[in-house]
Formats: sequence, structure tokens, C-alpha cells
Amino acid sequence: MNHLVLRESAGLRYFTFFYLYVMQGIPAGFGLTAVVNYLIGQGLDSAAVASFSAAVGLPWTLQFVWGPLIDKYQESIIGQRKHWVVLTQLLAAVASLALLLVHDPAAQLRLMLLAFVVHSVFASVQDASVDAIAIAVVPEAERGRVNAFMRGGFLLGSSLGAAGLSWMLHRYGFFQAALAQSVALLAFTVLTFFIRLERTDRLVPRFGALPPGARRNADNPPVAWLFRELLRAITEPRTLRLFGIIALAYLCFGVFGWAYSYHLIQKLGWPDADVSILQGSWGSAATLCLIVAGGVLADRLGAARLQRQVLLVLGCFLVVFCGLSFWWHYRPVATLGLLIWNLADPSLSVAAMPLLMALCRPRIEGSQFTTYMALVNLCGVSGSYITGWALRVVSAPVLGLGCGVVVLGLWAVLRRQGRAVRPAKVRAVS
Repeated sequence: MNHLVLRESAGLRYFTFFYLYVMQGIPAGFGLTAVVNYLIGQGLDSAAVASFSAAVGLPWTLQFVWGPLIDKYQESIIGQRKHWVVLTQLLAAVASLALLLVHDPAAQLRLMLLAFVVHSVFASVQDASVDAIAIAVVPEAERGRVNAFMRGGFLLGSSLGAAGLSWMLHRYGFFQAALAQSVALLAFTVLTFFIRLERTDRLVPRFGALPPGARRNADNPPVAWLFRELLRAITEPRTLRLFGIIALAYLCFGVFGWAYSYHLIQKLGWPDADVSILQGSWGSAATLCLIVAGGVLADRLGAARLQRQVLLVLGCFLVVFCGLSFWWHYRPVATLGLLIWNLADPSLSVAAMPLLMALCRPRIEGSQFTTYMALVNLCGVSGSYITGWALRVVSAPVLGLGCGVVVLGLWAVLRRQGRAVRPAKVRAVS
């Protein structure tokens, strides 16, 4: 196992961050797709299901709290920040085992919600730790491709959680689906244990004497300094503008995605299992290929240019598709729309994540990036919660059309900013 060193192998970096995001995607696909669609199919009110979805996602909005804590205590003998990853992976797997107490999800909604929320707390800390390690370990020239593998891993995990565990839920029951998820999380935790960040890192913590040349907590920065630097970094005007556009795009995508699934199940009468399987299986291979290709393009063409193109294409899709909503009752049309929309979040992430990583400053990269992720997740949680209540008064096509107009407006703002920057660069050269 001595050759499994992240710093020394690009292939190992791609593989490691891929499977770490598979691990994150499985519970997300199970809880936020398979279980949510199942509850909708059981006839629960849209607001009640939206509240469940928002509560499960709520811990992910607190990552700005975990970031400074992770950066404060980032050094360990098993690798910088690796102790956070291993510990929280183990605790998340244990929390997943609590789902085995649920036998009827609709009747035991509170118990199931509590188990998912506790799992989300530990999973969100693990995610923040993994992102901080990625920023510290991955060379800038690889970030687009590594982000593609991250999003691809999350997509594959979400597919397994949404389609695979939805199938198990309907075929064998909730207990077996929850057990399969827990076993998978424990297996990935064991795998993480054997991967080193540096060749000098130990696999097993040893208390007492440190190895030659090591300094106990020498690189752990003060908390006050962390918060000062974090506030200075995230309030820089250009950073605020760029992140605001990304966050608003995620909000729009979350609103339409949730509203469309609800519309298919409640208004068009689709079985919830069919929606979950379509979201998690068909088209996943094509989406994965698109993500990897997008990562290469982000490294070669630039993430900013790719982001503008993604917003233009998806904004146009929303306007056209929602404008033709009278065709949604044709199953092939609705299916095509669902499969295309599966590309939305991964496509935006491939372009947006390298941009946000580039904004992160050394020594606070964990705190800064997790703050961005917390706010992005807050947009997703807010989108699902707001949509659940909005669907009581407006239809999914109307919500989607409004989101499409906003996304095209964001594209126009980015395009105008790009035109303003290029002449400035020419004058500086001349």
C-alpha cells in the first residue's frame, strides 16, 4: 500500500476523488430522490415533502462552520485533514445504520428524517474535508478534470442511490435499501484508510513521540486569523459578483428540478419509481461522458467561458421546454426533458467549481471553499422548500419559465462582463 500517495499520482487523484464523491452521491440519491419521490407517490402534501427535503439538506448549508474548524485542526500524523475524512465517514456510516429502525417511511417520517439529518451532518463535514484536500493537493492544471471526476462520481453515486435503492425499496422494502447503503458507506471508509496524502503520512495514528522532523500542530492557524482572512476573501467585490451569479443559477436549477419531478408524479400520474429510475439510470452514462469532456474543456478553454456556454444552453432549454408544456403529457417528450435536465447540475458544476477553487486563498482554502459550498447548498435547500409552497399557487411550467428567464439574464451579465474585461487587457498590453 506504500504506493498509494495522492501527491505522487494523477491517476490516484482522479480515482480517489471520484469514489469519495460516489460515497456522497449514494445517500443523496437515496434520500433526496428515491425517498422524496416515494413520499410524493404516497400522496403526502407538497409542502410536507418539501420540508423533509429541505431538512435533510440543511446541514449542508452549515459548511461555513465546519471549514474554519477543519482548517484550525488540519494537521495530523495520518495526513493533512485526512483524520477529518476518515472519522466523519465512519460516523456517517453509523448514522446510516439508524435507518434500519424505519419500517414504514410514510408512517415513521420523523424518525427517518432524524436519521437522515444526523447522517447529513457528518457527511457535510466529510465533504468539506475532501474539498479542502482537493484544493491543497490537486495542481491547478488538473482542477477541471478532477472536478469532472468529482461530479461524475457524485452522479454515479446519485444514480445508484436514486435508481438502485429505489428499485430495492419497492422490491424488497426500506430496510434492505437502507442496509445496502450502509454497507457501501462502510466499504468506502475502509478504502479511504489505505490512501496517503504524502509518503511520510502514517496509516495508523501513533500517540506519544512524533516521527523525526515532525512538529505537533505547527501549521494549525489561529481561529481569529482564519475568520479575518475568510471575511476578507469572500467580500472582495469581484468574488461576490462571480459567486452571486453561480449561486442564483443553482437556485433556479433546484427550483425547476424539484417542481418537474412533483409535476410528473402528482399531475401526470407517473409512478414514483419510474421517475427515480429515470433520474438515476437512463442517460447517466452519457452524462458521465459529458462531465469528463467538460472537465477537459474547463482546463483547455477556461472555466469562465464554459460557464457562459452552459448558462446559455440551459436557459434556452428551460424557456423552450416550459413554453411547450402542453406536450408534457406525451411520455417520450416528458422523458426526454427529464433526461436532458439531469445534465444541468453536473454541467454547471464542472464549470463553476474550478472558478471557485481559483478564488480560494492558501491556508484558508478549506474555510473559503466550504463557505461557497454552504451557500450553494443553501440555494438548493431554499429552492426545494420555496417550490413546495409555490406549487400550491403556480404550476411547474410557470416556475420553469421564470427560472429560464433568470438564467438567460445571468448569461447576459457574464457576457457583458467578459466584453468589458477583454478591451482592458488589450490597453494594458499596448
